[in-house]
Amino acid sequence: MADKLEVQDLVHVFNSQEVLHKISFSVTDGEFLSILGPSGCGKTTILRILIGLLIPSGGKIVKDGQDITGLAASKRHMGIVFQNYALFQNMTVLGNVEYALKFNKELKGVSRSRAESIIEQVGLAEHIRKKPWKLSGGQQQRVAIARTLAMNPEIILFDEPMSALDAATRLLLRDEIKDIQKKFHSTMIYITHDQEEAFSLSDRIMVMDHGVIHQIDTPENLIHNPADEFVRDFVIANLQRKVNSLAKYIAATGPVHG
Repeated sequence: MADKLEVQDLVHVFNSQEVLHKISFSVTDGEFLSILGPSGCGKTTILRILIGLLIPSGGKIVKDGQDITGLAASKRHMGIVFQNYALFQNMTVLGNVEYALKFNKELKGVSRSRAESIIEQVGLAEHIRKKPWKLSGGQQQRVAIARTLAMNPEIILFDEPMSALDAATRLLLRDEIKDIQKKFHSTMIYITHDQEEAFSLSDRIMVMDHGVIHQIDTPENLIHNPADEFVRDFVIANLQRKVNSLAKYIAATGPVHG
């Protein structure tokens, strides 16, 4: 499968500190790639550079064979879903999704019908006239995803979109994000510090720390063939701790049936 996005030797310096050290990776068309790492490892800096909110100190970003490193954010055909939803509280669900379309010359004439269609496809039709403050956190995040999808981006970036949600809502939204990816055939890059989240969603996972990539691989290969001690500790050991914390209860009560 062809590369949709290729990042070549990306470097970024902030306050005389090099926060990204020659980062190189690619994402294939339709792939779900998670960038996994602790706070401060550089994953959000990569996202901001990809979307065009930051200019890198060095390196190159290539999308569909075109160098977009210096291209304006509005011309990159990428969308972003933030962790804080960034919704207009005085607008309805429909108003929020339709708003960005009104500024797009190609979509302006069909903005209402397109927004209604996307809202229905993400399962929010019954809430279309509600204001965001009347919705749950998970529903608000779905509105944010619908707003991004309405712009028909070629790549969708997620900036830790579930960090503000409770555990039960996160589990539901994971399934919904994967369903949305399949339905819209989207290429997705997902920023997270949660190992379980990355493993449940991803085709491949890029493990980072201190501005460098330790390993890019499938979830299975990360488990069976960790590249170094950091991957073993941050990924495998942390997942094992979560399994162990539940195992004693499952052993005492028997298997959990859905």
